[in-house]
Amino acid sequence: MASDGSGVGSGWVFHLILFLSLAVLVFMQIAVLVKLDKSIDKRSESTSISTFMPTSTPDGKCQRPISVTKEDFGKLSDGRPVDRYTVRNGGGFEVQLITYGSIISSIKMPDKEGNLEEITLGFDDIRGYEFDNVPYFGALVGRVANRIAKGRFALENVTYNLSRNNGDNHLHGGPRGWSKLMWTAREIVDGVAMTLVSADGDEGYPGEVTTDVFYRVTDDNELFVRFQSTTKKKATPINLTTHPYFNLAGEKSGSIDDQTMEIFSDRYLKSDSDLIPTGEIAGVSGTVFDLRRPTLLRDSLPQFNGSGFDITYVVKGPTGKRLAARAYHSKSGRMLEVFTDQPGIQFYTGNFLNDTGRGGHHYRKHSGFCLETQNFPDAVNHENFPDSILRLDSTYDHSVWYKFSVKR
Repeated sequence: MASDGSGVGSGWVFHLILFLSLAVLVFMQIAVLVKLDKSIDKRSESTSISTFMPTSTPDGKCQRPISVTKEDFGKLSDGRPVDRYTVRNGGGFEVQLITYGSIISSIKMPDKEGNLEEITLGFDDIRGYEFDNVPYFGALVGRVANRIAKGRFALENVTYNLSRNNGDNHLHGGPRGWSKLMWTAREIVDGVAMTLVSADGDEGYPGEVTTDVFYRVTDDNELFVRFQSTTKKKATPINLTTHPYFNLAGEKSGSIDDQTMEIFSDRYLKSDSDLIPTGEIAGVSGTVFDLRRPTLLRDSLPQFNGSGFDITYVVKGPTGKRLAARAYHSKSGRMLEVFTDQPGIQFYTGNFLNDTGRGGHHYRKHSGFCLETQNFPDAVNHENFPDSILRLDSTYDHSVWYKFSVKR
């Protein structure tokens, strides 16, 4: 029987529709797979930067998680609550911070036998930090750390007079400096971030300054601190640092004279009887300040006739992250290395300590040492010192790395 061709035509259309349908289905499946693959990649990226998830080091060892916990730490005398954050890695290394003064209130680390011990000086409760913290135990000090001569400076044709709390001079931001203020805190993936807004006119300083400080703990026992500040309305001097007192033998061990110190610096700032820099930068060679080789503090402290180190060293090397200091306690095996991107580091050996700390323990002279990374003291009054002015269109950015380890 002869055909009119309509069957062939309808069959061709049917197969075309079927082919196109299958093509669309395949395309949709491919799109789903691509989307899923990207989602997995994103989760993988998130996992790689999150220390809450176990990751691997280059040698194949599994990193342990960083935990962050928050608890009440009492109330100030005016009723404001203070929080304490504990940041701990899987090996037991632990850092505690409180929202009053953005204070590092505790650092615990093991010795070569694995015994965990407190290695910073501090208080048991908030009352100690509010009323008795004359030594600035663990404090974040600012707006300008260290001293400003006569509490006075000139900026943009205006003379500013600051509060004075160190004889005739201004020290660590004044009597109500940033170590005496409440900070706003938030948890981050491997630590804590704290924020403060310092009003224009605070302790006599110009400009409204907003500061964020990031405290991060790593799996290999490093505490990384980064300061970032901006100013509104006016330019201002700024120089921030942390002020923990370390004793690598343990907080209750007494004197630091059985610990060695090495400062990676060829030069230091000469200062007057009030510890104000004269402007002269001198070589350490042939002086008691020469710590370019590991030096037992027991051998150097007696040379000060009852005092001790309280001196700013010029950090050796180009700009960027540099090793500034190394401290070591042979009996415990504990070692501390301090890296900084700042031009100076203040080495202080607790020359005026006479305080009652945790558990009623008496902190006497030379019970702890400080390694404060910073710009040069009184830089605002010395043209030959690095610029310390934060301007309206710039950001102050300062990082310090405290690397703790055990030498067996």
